[in-house]
Amino acid sequence: MESKDNEFFRRELLALKEEVLRDAETTADVGAIKVKSEDLPDVVDRSSMETDRNFTLRLLDRERKLLKKIDEALARIENGEFGMCETCGEDIGRERLAARPVATLCIGCKQAQEEAQDQQEKA
Repeated sequence: MESKDNEFFRRELLALKEEVLRDAETTADVGAIKVKSEDLPDVVDRSSMETDRNFTLRLLDRERKLLKKIDEALARIENGEFGMCETCGEDIGRERLAARPVATLCIGCKQAQEEAQDQQEKA
């Protein structure tokens, strides 16, 4: 991948990282995590609070995983491996990276991976 492309994707990844961190901060500030169940005497209120808390924790976990992928993509830019499929070594393609800058597989390898997963789930 050309250095101008690497610079473009580095900026994109840094902007995405900033956005995810901002969203995570907003999500964490939601009161559902901070409310104590004993402050809610009603069973329905406690149940609703627990549902909200679980949903918030799932969101935070997804954001954490995305941040890890972003950091790994930035590291691949630094070591010159960005844009190369980790399975076959071919170029991932600018269009795919523009849509998903944290991608590590080319379209062909990703499709093969998904087909293998589908077959495992059916078995």
